[in-house]
Amino acid sequence: MTAEQYLAARLRQALAEDPRTTELGVRVTVRGDHVLLSGDVASPGRRAELEAVIHDVAPELTVLDDVKVVPSDAPVGREELR
Repeated sequence: MTAEQYLAARLRQALAEDPRTTELGVRVTVRGDHVLLSGDVASPGRRAELEAVIHDVAPELTVLDDVKVVPSDAPVGREELR
C-alpha cells in the first residue's frame, strides 16, 4: 500500500467512527494534498460534517466534495404490485 492509500483508509475509519458522521458509504480518495469525497448522504448537514471530520483528522488536505444529498423521505401514496 502507498502512503496515500493508508491515509485514505485512516480517513474512512475516522468517518465511520466519528459520532458526527458514522458514515460507511462515502468513498475517500487521496491524491497528493487533496482528498476527494464521493457518494450519497441524506442531508446537507451530514455532508458538512463529513468535511469537518476530514479537516479535524487531516487539516493539511484540501477537500474536494462530490457528495450528493439524496433525501430519504417516506414514500407518498400507495405502491401497486402487479
